[in-house]
Amino acid sequence: MRSTKASAAIARLNARDSAYRYSMGINAAGLFYLLRAETGGKPERISQDLALDEFVELVNKTGPQKQAKISKLDKAFEKQLAGRKRDSE
Repeated sequence: MRSTKASAAIARLNARDSAYRYSMGINAAGLFYLLRAETGGKPERISQDLALDEFVELVNKTGPQKQAKISKLDKAFEKQLAGRKRDSE
């Protein structure tokens, strides 16, 4: 179960960043570390040993971030709020 959460985070990172291939390692103490390799290259270690939650947090912050989808209604609502802030000043 522990490595499932970590491997899912690695899969999401690989989907976001096509320039590198990421993988994880687990040491004897059960701590995780992040590996990154260029296409055809040797993997290099890019993090220190981390507990599961810290590792998943690091992986989620690594690489390009996925933009949140915003609907037309949300954009219109934000525009209304911006107008109200200007009127109240």
